[in-house]
Amino acid sequence: MKVLVLNGINLNMFGKRDPSHYGTETLDQINLSLQKLATELGVDIECFQTNFEGDMAQRIHKAHTEAVDAVLINAGAWTHYSYGIRDALAILKCPIVEVHMSNIHAREEFRRHSVLAEIATGQICGFGSNSYLLGLRAAVAAIGGNK
Repeated sequence: MKVLVLNGINLNMFGKRDPSHYGTETLDQINLSLQKLATELGVDIECFQTNFEGDMAQRIHKAHTEAVDAVLINAGAWTHYSYGIRDALAILKCPIVEVHMSNIHAREEFRRHSVLAEIATGQICGFGSNSYLLGLRAAVAAIGGNK
């Protein structure tokens, strides 16, 4: 089983950006935690981050040709307005788990809406970096790994 972990715009700044919402862990530290859990769950993961929307769409298209088993995505601000990312994800035939470090539903009005939500299998938010670990477990369960 292969899970693709996608991180969008500004998420390379975790650990530096607004620690009250995003904590102090870096994206590299989150990816290491994900890799450790993936090993425990017996799945392969690939982590990808970009600040360029076209690069994200291209990576999603590649995921389609690779037939990945699930996608875990924190699209950052693109969550709230990128129909391009949403449409690219809609091409996939696998479970999509949307994750956010902060509780987007308890934040500014513009952050409360996700254009990805209606095509996602589920959404996990508000648990800091644990949102990613919970998301990976959810993705594996959605694949049928029940871990």
